[in-house]
This record gives sequence, structure tokens and C-alpha cells, in this order.
Amino acid sequence: MAILELVTAPDPRLKLVSQPVPEVDSALKKFMADMLDTMYDANGIGLAAIQVGIPKRVAVIDLDPGGPNSFPRYFINPRLVEASGEATNYHEGCLSVPEIWDDVSRPSRVTVEYTDEKGRLQTVTADGLFATCLQHEIDHINGLLFIDHLSKLKRSIALRKSAKMKRKG
Repeated sequence: MAILELVTAPDPRLKLVSQPVPEVDSALKKFMADMLDTMYDANGIGLAAIQVGIPKRVAVIDLDPGGPNSFPRYFINPRLVEASGEATNYHEGCLSVPEIWDDVSRPSRVTVEYTDEKGRLQTVTADGLFATCLQHEIDHINGLLFIDHLSKLKRSIALRKSAKMKRKG
């Protein structure tokens, strides 16, 4: 497997709306395995394809990488179909906005339809960290970053810090 290069803010590719994936084939499976390796290498729990510069509607999630509850999951063409009216705050970070963390309010429970790595249409209802992570990755697929949920001032500070870190390289 390969470790792919992460795209970091303020790279304009992160604002692209990703394109649907027409079929699950061996190339897509290899790409998703590379995404998972990249996510693990960067100590993340979720990664969308656009975060490695590929505008496809694909994400991988593992809420306990390397731990006893490690369970890699693959989401192809994920779509939020239902969200609870109740919100939960999570202290979020992002591999594409390194070293920036802030509280984001999101629906506490969501239902998502997606295609799995075997090409089967699936539906999952999630809450807690899993719901937050799904929403975070679907946001990426739709051209949004978690900092887009923050105030204009906090977002501006985060983007300046990220750009400065990128220059230092």
C-alpha cells in the first residue's frame, strides 16, 4: 500500500464538490486501501478522497485505529438521508487543517446511505463520534471543512495558521 500526500488548507481543491463513483472496481479498492494507510499514518480516524487530491465521493473511517475496536469502514457515494434535531458538540480536528481544533455543533444522530467496498448499497444509523465523523467526511465530499462551521473570525485565524504552517513546510 502507499501513503498518499495530504492536501491542506487553504488549498482550493478542498472546496471542490466531489464526483460520484460509478462502480466499485479493483482500482477503487486499492485507492481506498491507500487512503486507509494514509489516514493511519497521519493518526486520523477519517479521510475523504479529496483530502488526497482526488475529487471522488469516497471516505474511509476507523474510530479506533490500531486499538482493540479497530474497524475500517469504506463509504462510497455516502449520502445523509436523515439527521436528528438534537445537536452534539465535538472538539474536532482535521488532517487537512493540521493543529487546529475547535468545537463544532452537529446533529447527534444521522442516517447515511452508501455503497460499501463490495458494491452493496448500505444504510447505517450512527450517533456519538461515529455520527460526527460521518458528517465531517461527507462535508469534505461536498467541499466543506469543519472550520466552515466556525465563526468567520475563528475560520480566518485557522486558515492563516494553516497557510503559515504550509509555508514552513
